Amino acid sequence: MERVFSKESEAKIEKLLNSYPDRQACLLPVLYIAQDEFGCLTGDVMALVARRLELPPERVANTATFYTMYDKQPVGKYHVQVCVNVPCFLRGSDRVLHALEKELNIGPGETTEDGLFTLSTVQCLASCGTAPTIQVNDAFHEAMSVDKVHELIKQLREEQEE
Repeated sequence: MERVFSKESEAKIEKLLNSYPDRQACLLPVLYIAQDEFGCLTGDVMALVARRLELPPERVANTATFYTMYDKQPVGKYHVQVCVNVPCFLRGSDRVLHALEKELNIGPGETTEDGLFTLSTVQCLASCGTAPTIQVNDAFHEAMSVDKVHELIKQLREEQEE
């Protein structure tokens, strides 16, 4: 069965189409809408976006796979992304990543058995001045340390229990 956007998503897309000069220009926000609705941008979701925007499927796939902000496979409730680019690395992102691996008992690209956390590495979160930086879903956590990692994961787990 072919995927379709919900009425709510269609309304958002229509508003975007009226706000941008052409369909290509609104590709990134429409990919966000699709990811929000379907959880990730699988091949069939990217094909839906291509049909809806009347763009070549290859252009949509190339765009979606270029950016790390788009999930191409399902992720946990908390998607923990660690910047491993040079400025973050020089300020300890390798220690932060190792602490997360140990705390969550998973490696980059993996999801915890309970589906709560997915760990990823990314090349840049554009926060070099406050490195090392991680992003959990849409929230940035800057100047991270091993101690801050433990506290953050504890806080996120406690949120689940409430």
